[in-house]
Amino acid sequence: MASIRRPHSPARAQHLLRHNHPFATASPPSSPLRHASSASSAAAPSSSSSPRKPGHPHPFLFFTRRPLPRFAAFFLLGSFIGLLHLLSHLPLHHTLPANSSSSPHLTHLQQQQQDQPMTQQQQQYLADDAAGGGEEDANKLLIVVTPTRARASQAYYLSRMGQTLRLVRPPVLWVVVEAGKPTPEAALALRRTAVMHRYVGCCDGLNASASASPAVDFRPHQLNAGLEVVENHRLDGVVYFADEEGVYSLPLFDRLRQIRRFGTWPVPTISDGGHDVVLEGPVCKQNQVVGWHTSGDASKLQRFHVAMSGFAFNSTMLWDPRLRSHRAWNSIRHPEMVEQGFQGTTFVEQLVEDESQMEGIPADCSQIMNWHVPFGSESPVYPKGWRATANLDVIIPLK
Repeated sequence: MASIRRPHSPARAQHLLRHNHPFATASPPSSPLRHASSASSAAAPSSSSSPRKPGHPHPFLFFTRRPLPRFAAFFLLGSFIGLLHLLSHLPLHHTLPANSSSSPHLTHLQQQQQDQPMTQQQQQYLADDAAGGGEEDANKLLIVVTPTRARASQAYYLSRMGQTLRLVRPPVLWVVVEAGKPTPEAALALRRTAVMHRYVGCCDGLNASASASPAVDFRPHQLNAGLEVVENHRLDGVVYFADEEGVYSLPLFDRLRQIRRFGTWPVPTISDGGHDVVLEGPVCKQNQVVGWHTSGDASKLQRFHVAMSGFAFNSTMLWDPRLRSHRAWNSIRHPEMVEQGFQGTTFVEQLVEDESQMEGIPADCSQIMNWHVPFGSESPVYPKGWRATANLDVIIPLK
């Protein structure tokens, strides 16, 4: 009996080819014409390329279709590029030749530097570096606490103090404490100085805003308010009480950054009439306090003869009990019920025990770096908004 064998359909043949069926042909016949065209094309193969065996894909497809080798290849490529970028940013260390004869020009310059005597300023810089001054001290925060009150000369004092702090190398924080509620006039004057500041008020419960008499002293309360700002925010730096009536030199603020614990220096005070000058402060020998400048019999009763603007200390002494004196058992604050002449020494007694824990600035305490010049008269009336509205009548009219 004759058997009839039907060829597979094109869809069936493609399915067998896709799954590598053994009975599948390379090109499933669909028509006699297609067989003839395929046979003629197979009879004349290209001589430039050899036929690839079925079932063996191109090697490049191994990296493009498999995720793990592709990830490994790109990871190695990225690591290599990152290593090249790191090597390009490494510093180059140049070493000098061991034999000085190979660089005669350099040797000649070194010989000139050794023969040339150092100036006094260069010797002072070397002494400061030997004492421990470095890049860390140069970037230490300066916390300047200034008490102020609303009066006719307040604009003058704040503007002068602000322009001085503007020339100091940052970082500097100026804590201005108003005796009473903060005023918009003083806030505007502080903003115009372009100095980083904190403007707070205090003593409002003591009716400081209504009290215009200079006899009422709110300075201890104001300085304590500034200390609370430093202690509450844990500001790490050097605290300095700078009165707004003082005159300060720029080297003073550079010296403050070198203070490790507690530093002091002499301060002259000019009397109200301008005829007498009273010098108050330490006598130093090689950075050690060996005595005190004082005048008058009443001041001899003080333990430390320091002016309020003649010392500075590290802010960590406010919250670290190991750095403070044994007399300070709680918060270090200015005494509010002590006589005005004894306020400075009473506050210093909470910080240090004796002169051995003080640092003289500079090393021999022979430089005057700031002056205390009190304002001669407090009689002018404080104008509201610093604007004169009365007595503006024309005295000499224009013709």
